[in-house]
Amino acid sequence: MTDPPSTSEITATLVRDLLRDQHPEFAGLSVREVPGGWDNQQWRLGDELAVRIPRSERAPELQRKECRWLPVLAPRLPLPVPLPVRIGEPSARFPKSWTVMTWVPGEPLDRSSISRGDHAADALAAFLRALHVEAPAGAPTAPDRGGHPSRYTEGFDHFFQAVAPHDVADEVRAVQDDAVAAAAWGGPPVWVHGDLHPANVVVADGTLAGIIDFGDLCAGDPAWDLAAAWVVLPAGAAQRFFDAYARADEATIRRARGLAALKSLFLMLMGHNGDQGLPGGKPAWGPAGRAALDRVLRTAVV
Repeated sequence: MTDPPSTSEITATLVRDLLRDQHPEFAGLSVREVPGGWDNQQWRLGDELAVRIPRSERAPELQRKECRWLPVLAPRLPLPVPLPVRIGEPSARFPKSWTVMTWVPGEPLDRSSISRGDHAADALAAFLRALHVEAPAGAPTAPDRGGHPSRYTEGFDHFFQAVAPHDVADEVRAVQDDAVAAAAWGGPPVWVHGDLHPANVVVADGTLAGIIDFGDLCAGDPAWDLAAAWVVLPAGAAQRFFDAYARADEATIRRARGLAALKSLFLMLMGHNGDQGLPGGKPAWGPAGRAALDRVLRTAVV
């Protein structure tokens, strides 16, 4: 969760060369860099496609996972998600595999805002109800997400010590302790997006318009995604979200709230790193993380 991407230079010229060599039917389309990205650097390809070029060591495997499973999951999901169109092979020009994906229109939430909170809560609940079905035996798992909050106390402590505001530190710790004490998920592992935060949800017309970046897709505890009630949705929307989702018992909500605190602190740390000019830092994530943490502390869903 905290390893920054490599800084290998990826240029529009390289992207055009890769397309011309391997997928020349797309070589005439415009290529425009898209800000952001963590494991991958993304380039808009024409109006309807995107090229995703790995910039971390783990990125090619994450892309292969998306190409394997998104076509399976997408037909039942009520919001647009990116779908693979072409796969680029390693070559002398670039040593890793890469992908051409469909483009999900809208703006990432870390560069936009949700003004229609009730609509967004209903849309996110419907999406997660559709996603959170029992995963097949061959579904991927992840060591750093998808499990009970007690498995991630070391990461929480690292983020907490780095950026937890002193004036609310005791409250944040209490939320974490309550999540760790909550009963574990008792159902079968379900499909989990695994990385729902403002940079990975797309907004249009003031509400959710798509979900992107499924590189951390895995089988696990749905609480990992339900944390988005605080991390993604605006203040006052969490209760409506859980009412619409209608599958989360008290223990699941407690785990989700603790995981929301963890994710909020992570966003704050990435924001801090961005302010310091450190590799992988994201200046816009700091305010988003603090706002999410404030929602976590103000709203304990019942």
